[in-house]
Amino acid sequence: MKLEHANICVTDIDRMIGFLKTTFPEFIIRHDGNSKGRRWVHIGTDKTYIALQEASAERDTTWVPYSGVPGINHLAYEVDDVDSIRERLLKAGYRESTVPNKHPYRKRIYFYDPEGNDWEFIQYYSDDPKKRNDYDIVDS
Repeated sequence: MKLEHANICVTDIDRMIGFLKTTFPEFIIRHDGNSKGRRWVHIGTDKTYIALQEASAERDTTWVPYSGVPGINHLAYEVDDVDSIRERLLKAGYRESTVPNKHPYRKRIYFYDPEGNDWEFIQYYSDDPKKRNDYDIVDS
């Protein structure tokens, strides 16, 4: 099983495209169109993508990940080089949400996108599932 796509409703599609293209320079715009009077874009690769749908209303409150309110706390991508992604996002002015973690078999970073959503990028240093998924070792 693999995630084929995620659909995110956003206030500024072009800013989100900028975030995603900074993170993943290989992403392409697969589709840019309108549905029911609202813009929607598919951005990604031939195998996976993010669907960005233009919001039709403002939020009543600001979404805060991990606040206990129903919603998605973060989306995560497994990547080959977490350090290059961190460097690109910092250089482009994006804000880290969590300091980098230290674990012998994985490295994770987290960044906020322009909408305030949190994104995790994880690089594994082992193909052994027991090591990759070891929760007894505390990330620090």
